[in-house]
Amino acid sequence: MAAFVFAACAACGTHAAQAAEVVLTQAPYGTAKSGAAVTQYTLSNAHGVTLKVINYGAIVTELDAPDRHGALADIVLGFGSLADYEAYNGNIHFGATIGRYANRIAHGRFTLDGRTWTLPVNDGPNTLHGGPNSFDTKLWTTVATRGDATHASVTLRYVSPDGENGFPGTLTVDVTYTLSSDDTVRIDYRATTDKDTVVNLTNHSYFNLAGEASGNVEQQMIEIAAQRYTPTDATSIPTGQLSPVQGTPLDVRTLTPIGAHLRDAFGQLKIARGYDQNWVLDNGGRTEPGFAARAYDPASGRVLDVYTTQPGLQFYTSNSLDGSAVGRSGTMYRQTDAFALEAQHFPDSPNEPAFPSTELRPGETLHEVTLWKLGVR
Repeated sequence: MAAFVFAACAACGTHAAQAAEVVLTQAPYGTAKSGAAVTQYTLSNAHGVTLKVINYGAIVTELDAPDRHGALADIVLGFGSLADYEAYNGNIHFGATIGRYANRIAHGRFTLDGRTWTLPVNDGPNTLHGGPNSFDTKLWTTVATRGDATHASVTLRYVSPDGENGFPGTLTVDVTYTLSSDDTVRIDYRATTDKDTVVNLTNHSYFNLAGEASGNVEQQMIEIAAQRYTPTDATSIPTGQLSPVQGTPLDVRTLTPIGAHLRDAFGQLKIARGYDQNWVLDNGGRTEPGFAARAYDPASGRVLDVYTTQPGLQFYTSNSLDGSAVGRSGTMYRQTDAFALEAQHFPDSPNEPAFPSTELRPGETLHEVTLWKLGVR
């Protein structure tokens, strides 16, 4: 990997030598349709990096980062009000925690312990992101907050009842967002169950390293540390194969402009109307987070490095944005105005025994970690 200078040094000069205190504050974020009060948590450090999270959907609503000159910009898409998140985010998923099962399950069914479980379909013939009214539309409970000189964190919990959207078992999920003084956002996912079940958790933030209202990301660059991907059928369900990226537009093993091959007449791009595929990470599936991807904006100098314990990464160029979603800055969001880097298990794993397992049993604890390391070049 190329050498990069962290934003702390490049943006703040002499301030980098000072104590990089990380501060956690909270404030009301409105009242949900259910009548429940929603809270926004703000985690910020001395370099200006600021992460904002609400306990509705465990959503990242804002992520501010400095450019090479120290100018701050919000680099994730999002809405300006709780009402907009309630109205639109069940389909768009801006910044949300996705579950019970991120990505797709074929035909809305899977077999576990000899029994077939049926789920509601919401993406053609398939179940997408846990089905309708899933984790990203729920009110989460705040179970812990912490702040000191080097880290601040908030832990949110959702208890999914047995049978919710057809999934077996009462599933207790904790998501911890941590911001550190070295400009790293860490996301810890933990889950337990009282019955055999399947689970796949991710965060669905849409990134634009030039700023959320700055237009398309086609000149920004992407690198994914993966030699293989999981090709899909016409409904975006994996065929079960692991195919090489070499010789295809999915070969982004070195920094490549996002728009360089976006319109190539390649079957997988045609199916998804852009990038929306799962890469098999070379460093995934390990106990400690391994390097997964790098995004870079040459204009601002901002860099986002992703590390994860998850085995897969879904790279998505916001193909479904059509202008109907108006962001907090008043800008209409359109296709390629952002990209998502969803660290997760493979799509349809419950129906593909050769894929890394997404089964969770009573007495076990799922624990996955994803890091977003912010810097400048």
